[in-house]
Amino acid sequence: MIKYALQCGEGHEFEGWFSNCADYEKQEKHKLVACPYCSSADVSKMLMAPSVAPSKKGKDMVPVATVNPMQAQLVEKIRELKQEIEKNADNVGEKFPEEARKIHYGEAEARGIYGKASLEEAAELADEGIEFLPLPELPEESN
Repeated sequence: MIKYALQCGEGHEFEGWFSNCADYEKQEKHKLVACPYCSSADVSKMLMAPSVAPSKKGKDMVPVATVNPMQAQLVEKIRELKQEIEKNADNVGEKFPEEARKIHYGEAEARGIYGKASLEEAAELADEGIEFLPLPELPEESN
């Protein structure tokens, strides 16, 4: 998976995740990449700093951010999406890469699945053209 910083013609900035560079280029060419704020398909990549591995000191650190009300609504929508996936798909746990391949290659019945994969396994699935959606870890509900 690859993450791009994107900006629409109206100046809204957002991020997008794609299987690879070619996947982004194909979607952008067909105007399938749209701004989540205004739905504009006039989207371009922004300059990004490369991802650098953390030092040993930061090994136990996790990325964190504060959120504004609009972002809080997006987090809630992502939470709802995760709940919908978990409600309607089979949890295959750490067998996700194996099961995803079986489904992709027609060796198992097509169905919704979710589970866990290492970054290396996810990259291999993407290289094989197997579509999947990374599910982010979200903060627990405060209620």
